[in-house]
Amino acid sequence: MSSKQKNMANAIRALAMDAVQQANSGHPGMPMGMAEIAVGLWGEHLKHNPQNPLWMDRDRFVLSNGHGSMLLYALLHLTGYDLPMQELKNFRQLHSKTAGHPEYGITPGVETTTGPLGQGITNAVGMALAEKLLAQEFNKPGLDIVDHHTYVFLGDGCLMEGVSHEACSLAGTLKLNKLIALWDDNGISIDGKVVNWFAEDTPKRFEAYGWNVIRNVNGHDADAVAKAIAQAKKSDKPTFICCKTSIGQGSPNLAGTDKVHGAPLGAAEIAATRAAIGWEHAPFEIPADVYAAWDAKVAGANSESDWNSKFGAYRAKYPKEAAEFERRMAGELPGNFDQTVDAYLATCATKAETIATRKASQNAIEALAPALPEFMGGSADLTGSNLTNWSTCKAVRGDQWGNHINYGVREFGMSAIMNGIALHGGYIPFGATFLTFSDYSRNALRMAALMKIRSIFVFTHDSIGLGEDGPTHQSVEHVASLRLIPNMDVWRPCDTTESAVAWASAVKRKNGPSSLIFSRQNCPFVKRDAKQVQAIYKGGYVMRDAKNAQAVLMATGSEIAIALETADLLSKEGIAVRIVSMPSTSVFDKQTKAYKDSVLPAGLPRIAIEAGVTDYWWKYGCAAVHGVDTFGESAPAGVLYKHFGLTAESVAKTVRQCI
Repeated sequence: MSSKQKNMANAIRALAMDAVQQANSGHPGMPMGMAEIAVGLWGEHLKHNPQNPLWMDRDRFVLSNGHGSMLLYALLHLTGYDLPMQELKNFRQLHSKTAGHPEYGITPGVETTTGPLGQGITNAVGMALAEKLLAQEFNKPGLDIVDHHTYVFLGDGCLMEGVSHEACSLAGTLKLNKLIALWDDNGISIDGKVVNWFAEDTPKRFEAYGWNVIRNVNGHDADAVAKAIAQAKKSDKPTFICCKTSIGQGSPNLAGTDKVHGAPLGAAEIAATRAAIGWEHAPFEIPADVYAAWDAKVAGANSESDWNSKFGAYRAKYPKEAAEFERRMAGELPGNFDQTVDAYLATCATKAETIATRKASQNAIEALAPALPEFMGGSADLTGSNLTNWSTCKAVRGDQWGNHINYGVREFGMSAIMNGIALHGGYIPFGATFLTFSDYSRNALRMAALMKIRSIFVFTHDSIGLGEDGPTHQSVEHVASLRLIPNMDVWRPCDTTESAVAWASAVKRKNGPSSLIFSRQNCPFVKRDAKQVQAIYKGGYVMRDAKNAQAVLMATGSEIAIALETADLLSKEGIAVRIVSMPSTSVFDKQTKAYKDSVLPAGLPRIAIEAGVTDYWWKYGCAAVHGVDTFGESAPAGVLYKHFGLTAESVAKTVRQCI
């Protein structure tokens, strides 16, 4: 390894030590230990343009072990991104671009938010899958406009997390050969030497997944790392490069120990480290020759210029495909999308079908898919139950292009892979499982909301209404818990029309994810006028009004039928009620106060009905809530609804008591 490379690596070490010390918080060990690995990748292989972080054909780099964020911030600063030294000095401070863990949309060059271990590598699988599918869809002979790699740095923690097993197994099956992961094999985690709790043969594990494994690479030799990456690029499989390192490399007294994982080195040890590695510069001082060695602006601009020339030739020969590629990578919808939605809503009104909303969801997908070539569906081994396939979809199989992914029983992996697909661009991913298994996926849902990306999570079998499968599969707390995730739009529609609006809203929403909740059991169609159909988009609206109403019945999903039946029952007694459908409380809560007051007027008692926990509904000033505050039971759906008091007779009794 040359002296130039050593200085490049030591610049990373110094910046990591100095920033963590100044913040009195952070993780210096990983950046110090992976510095030469970074030189081998970023200095020799990574295709990127610091002056245009969103260039479409750039390589994607994911720091899965996101606690070592100063490694990435140092790289972005040194190579020429818009991340000045002052931001490194503000590491972990309020409103800085250098948060404790890398955050997508905050720091230029950060491809995904990482920190929850295992999700970065899983996002990367999604990115690599998106690259492969787009290449299959758009590339033409001699004009490969989609041709880039996805690189991942990851440590033992990511490999211990179960989601990494889910994702890496699928990556091997799908032969994502442009995915290259570099393992920081330092044998240390927070609690000490991992051999006491992580003693598996990791290379064999990846070989079993169907990966190309490159063993025994000296992680402190940038040339050795670069050579391994060059070898990996020739494989027809994803590659796992095993880089043997020492955490905190360079620190005379702390290297190789857990003491350097997550705490500042301290002034004395930093001084000793500077002396040991021959770094004689002041804190946050980088010599001009080191900046010059790292600077990637010219090379990046040249790479993008070459691609622009290729894309220009592509556009000249394939103008329709070029325009479609640009539209999809920009995340814009086709010009006829709204027209397609309106036409389908009219069809819903004409057919007036009484069907399960999971079937209504599939019908909506069927109607929208022809206008959305970017649709990328899927299911966690429940396609026949979730109904996320459509008549013209094709399954993703090895080297066969497709737009429907069989994820296998991998709910968490599916959700985080979807996030990677959304982050890459070019597709709008949606994937499904039973609502009760949203628990398995939850942190990926949270990350989608945190990153404000367009992932669409489909959850069917939404309540005790699924019946005989019993409490293990009957969702009770799940809808309410999903509503608590900031920036997550949650829809629980009641019929075909509301299901179509839910899908349209999720697709049109560019700045955040949506969770669509559907029933197993049939739900009756509700007739509406045009104004009411448009009001669905506001999340809550007056479904049926009554002169001199004495109460408001609020409901979602399958419980709308109970509200309507209750209103009919009470009307025979001369008691009038207003019915409010609230398919998305998340969206309703964003409306103006005037609109919300018009739907839920003051002075009328409000009774909410939903087959789930009741706590959520009290925030609407309810006089009573009919729900389920225990786990379910194993019995037919109709029996369960009676058992839990979710009947028109029971609700009517409550209304009489409240007025």
